[in-house]
Order: sequence, then C-alpha cells, then structure tokens
Amino acid sequence: LRIGGFRFKRTFSAGETSYAFATLWPWIDVNGVGTLVLKELRNRFGAIEVARFSRPGIFFDFTRYRPTIHIEDGIQEIIIPNTTIYYGKKEEDTGLMLLRMLEPHMNAELYIESVLKVFKALNVKRYTLLGSMYDAVPHTRPLIVSGYAMGKDTEQTMKRLGVLPIVYRGQSSIVNMITKKAAESGIDVKVFIVSIPQYVILDEDYIGKIRLMEVLNLLYDIPVDRKDFEKALEQKHIIDERLEKSTEFKMLLPQLESAYDMRIKSLTREDEGPLDTEMDEILWKSMDKDIGKA
Repeated sequence: LRIGGFRFKRTFSAGETSYAFATLWPWIDVNGVGTLVLKELRNRFGAIEVARFSRPGIFFDFTRYRPTIHIEDGIQEIIIPNTTIYYGKKEEDTGLMLLRMLEPHMNAELYIESVLKVFKALNVKRYTLLGSMYDAVPHTRPLIVSGYAMGKDTEQTMKRLGVLPIVYRGQSSIVNMITKKAAESGIDVKVFIVSIPQYVILDEDYIGKIRLMEVLNLLYDIPVDRKDFEKALEQKHIIDERLEKSTEFKMLLPQLESAYDMRIKSLTREDEGPLDTEMDEILWKSMDKDIGKA
C-alpha cells in the first residue's frame, strides 16, 4: 500500500478514527524530548512501525543526515535516515498514529502532501505536535510549556493546561505547513513546546519529557511513568553538582530567575501585554553568556 511517498506494511479499516502525535527532528527536538515522548507512547500503546518513505533520498540530503553503518566481517547493516510512522490502539475504536519526522532538505511540498494524505487515509481527527527548544530559562523553576491550538475550544483548553501562548514572527520550518493545512482541513490541532535551559545538554532529557507527559496526562489521560520521575531527579542532581562549580553561573542564575518570573507574570496577566523592557534586557544579556554545559 502506497500513500503519497510512504510505503505501508498494512491497510486500515475505513471507519477507524485516529489521533496523530508527531515530533520534528532536529528543529524542535532539543535533548531528544519529543523522541522520548513518542517512544513512551509507542511502548504504552503497543505501536509498531507501519510505514516509512519508500525513497527517502527524494527528501533528505545524506551528507547532512548521515546513515549509520555496522561493519564486522564486512558491512552487516546500513540504517538510512527516514521519516517513520508507527500505529497502535488507544481505545477499541481509536487508533494512535505516531510520526517521527525528519525535516526535509528538498521536495518539501511533496513531503507535506504525503503526510496530509496519510492523515486523510487514517481519518485523523486530532493532531498534536510535541517538541522542545532551548530558551533562556533557569533549571530551578518549573519548565515552561508554550504552544497554540487551532480548532474547537482552543483558548480555554490551553489555559486549563497551563500552556503559555506563542507569539512569534521569524524563521521557521516548512513542516509547519502540515500543522496549518491540517487545521484548515478540519483536524483539531495542538502544538506543545517545552523550554529547555540553554546550558543543559543531554542525550535524553527526562525532566523535559515529564513536563510534556504532564500535559498529555491532562489532555488525553495518559499517565506519567514513575520511573521517569526518578531519572529526572537524578539528572537534576547532576546538573546542580556541575553548575555548583561555576562562579559565573552563580552570578547569572538570579538574572535568569528574575527574567523567568517577570516573563510568567507578563504572559499570564489578563491583558497579556508585551514583555517588559527590563525583562527583555535581562533575557538577551543571559543569551549572550557562555555558562558551560551541564
């Protein structure tokens, strides 16, 4: 079965509805937070791989996304980077589509059309994009989740989840066209981005994962794994220990905390005016600091 550029291993019943969860690497997958969440959903709902692009070289430059190779008595395996779709069951009549997207380098229009055709074929009713980005925030405060929604009861839902609004004008990923066109086709769309302290660099960030899973728990009643809390606490201790040795960071931390507090106050007040000049100045000063890596 082929849908757009994807080759599927199975067919789907016509009456089945689906929820779609996606992450986009590398644009919004700092510290692998989105990847961790998708992996959690795969394991929790028994999702298996059902599709990938039949010719990934149409979309990706393999000098930028390098294949990985296993050499032992010759070449045993070559893994080619690709966008992958997994499918499981959330409920008896509701499927769960998990989409780990790589940002395309070329033929982006065909890429976008292919994903939207899959949404239509699988009767996707809700699309949730999950991710993480670096931000000038301290690790000593609760991680901020920002986002937006397009569909029914969007404003009330985002406020209930404690998600701060995204107001942005600037460079972005062409893959955001999937979000826009999905909403225009009647799909309920939500985007959640967790802010990661710019000095925390981890292969797998469980602090960020827990924060996104908390949002999914409130929205879709998906519990947070207790073991993740233990891993997150261990990572927090490691970050504290490493940064305790940095005199420069000790001077910078109060500025980050002050900027964070003013940011929350500014964005959560009823009139939601622009960021204060003082907070903005502190924010950009902190962005220029090289405070090391946790």
